Amino acid sequence: MAHDHHHDHHGSAPAHGRGHAHGSGHDHSDMDWAEMAPLLEAQAELYTPLYRQALDWLAREAPDPGLVVDVGSGPGVVSCLFADTFPGARVVAADGAGPLLERAGDRAARLGVADRFGTLTGDLPDALGELEYPADLMWASQSLHHLGDQRAALAALGGHLAPGGTLAILEGGLPARFLPRDIGFGRPGLQARIHAVEEDFFAEMRASLPGSVPETEDWPALLTAAGLKHTGTRSFLLDLPAPVSDAARAYAVSSLTRLRERVGEGLDAGDRATLDRLLDPADAGSVHRRPDVFVLVAHTVYTAVRPA
Repeated sequence: MAHDHHHDHHGSAPAHGRGHAHGSGHDHSDMDWAEMAPLLEAQAELYTPLYRQALDWLAREAPDPGLVVDVGSGPGVVSCLFADTFPGARVVAADGAGPLLERAGDRAARLGVADRFGTLTGDLPDALGELEYPADLMWASQSLHHLGDQRAALAALGGHLAPGGTLAILEGGLPARFLPRDIGFGRPGLQARIHAVEEDFFAEMRASLPGSVPETEDWPALLTAAGLKHTGTRSFLLDLPAPVSDAARAYAVSSLTRLRERVGEGLDAGDRATLDRLLDPADAGSVHRRPDVFVLVAHTVYTAVRPA
């Protein structure tokens, strides 16, 4: 389902290095993945401190895997972090967008891990049937919520694990924040209201997916229902305080720009005007120029093991 990550969990820019499960029938066939790839890479690189925390934890949960599969790898930033974390593992980046996987292969070559790095192109999770052997560790980041039947998708992923293998899914957490509650103009609490509108858009997106099945988002229970044994839950923080780097500021700008495009009409006129001022590079109060911009976000990872 080639998808432009609709949110970080809720929110912001197209996510990746994280997850791109393609093939749910959620149609993003009009996405120009080659054009989006640099933005996806930049965001994943910015989030690298968070991913490294998560992978260090996974290294304790699932030590020395032989095969690691990044389900919905996008341009392979996180896939290559797996190759670095597990120097004895073969890593497969799986995605539905060929241009992104080309970037993943190029990154692996630049980092000197191409000899144990492969790619798999196709609709997910079906394309995992092309794996030569089951995975010892499988990572699916913010891709499950773009599949209509999440329970069935978890069961499918679990079916490609070796006995005793670990599935790690990144879903939920806390949406990204970039600004103080009171930014000095407009009504205080703008980002909280944006997040509320995003929740409604997210619910509409889920309901519109082909074969959509409503689920209580109790991921440990869903993993258990898929025949796996839930083994852990941890949340990881990306905390980039003001003053931020140019890369972090660019991420805040692109995230808020995409939010304006996607959910802006769900805001009242006053909030839209405030958001437009925040995105105006000529305005001293914009995210392009103001000194109090920060990036604060939490992602939650759930792990489960396929019984031996």
